Amino acid sequence: MSRSAFQFCLKCRDLTNLDPIQCDGVCGRVCHRRCTGLSEQQLNIIQTIPNIGWRCDSCLEQAKNNQQLFHKLELSVRQHEKRLEILEAGLVRHDKVNESCKEPVLCPFLPHSISRKAIIITAIFVVLTIILGVILGTTTNLFGKTLNKSKLGDGDDSRLNIPINSTIDRDNIGGGLVLRFVPRAAWLAQPPQKVLPNLDLPVPMVIVLPTNSENCSFQAQCVFRVRFLQTYNIESQQLDDIAFNFLIGGDGNVYVGRGWETVGAHMIGYNTRSLSLGYIGYFRHQQPSPKQLNVTRLLLEEGVKLGKIATNYILVGAGSLEPGQTEYNAEQLYQSFSNWTHWTTVV
Repeated sequence: MSRSAFQFCLKCRDLTNLDPIQCDGVCGRVCHRRCTGLSEQQLNIIQTIPNIGWRCDSCLEQAKNNQQLFHKLELSVRQHEKRLEILEAGLVRHDKVNESCKEPVLCPFLPHSISRKAIIITAIFVVLTIILGVILGTTTNLFGKTLNKSKLGDGDDSRLNIPINSTIDRDNIGGGLVLRFVPRAAWLAQPPQKVLPNLDLPVPMVIVLPTNSENCSFQAQCVFRVRFLQTYNIESQQLDDIAFNFLIGGDGNVYVGRGWETVGAHMIGYNTRSLSLGYIGYFRHQQPSPKQLNVTRLLLEEGVKLGKIATNYILVGAGSLEPGQTEYNAEQLYQSFSNWTHWTTVV
């Protein structure tokens, strides 16, 4: 998503060489101050208050559509739960009627169409229950192994990706106090479009960059953001999978993208010699949460222990590698790492 050397006003299409204002949304385009339709008082507020930005109509519409899609998904889940409750109540009544029926499967007193619908709905319910059980069983099993391993303190298990001496607060699992991975199956990832090449490990560089999407503060939100981002990377950007190796959510969890050993698609020229950490959010006017920073330390330490990251690695922001790319503008994110040992702004 490269940008032209000349920037044009997205309203009047003229060059914006005098006092432009930049969109705070995903597009990052610029506009004349006079073309925004804002008053001078509103423009002064945007410039003086750091956490207030201006978004163009396109970005506002996209955010509105994303929010409507999220509400529709929530409504569908609630409607499905209500149908299941009605079905369960109907099955109880159906069992009572079946006691007086001669045929063991389909009651002859019920219309054939009703019986067929009941069987189809029951089959769908069973399949959804099995899928949900597999997902919950996988994540619960990881939780149990993680807690037991850290409690015993008998070494670290590379399969669980948990440090040896982690202090675990059972009320804050996934809150940045312990390294918790959310695997691809848990955020409903679709398979890659083709077999992806492997990295030459250990990598000498770790790149941090924003996802330029709405942030999230709990797992259901973050799962939706990550799944939506993968769809955007594949369908709109024609990538083979989600671009990042790992994504850091505002809930303090690490969402597995391409993982430790697969080449990412985060920055042309650096993909084959770096791992990417995509932070869910924009971070132009807001810093990452303490949970995101805490879990980043744990993730980097684990990468070095597993031999995935070189001991003398450098940690760098995408904005330092490509300062002209507006999609990498996330100064509040990069400033959060300014006092870290491996952080650098010069490569």
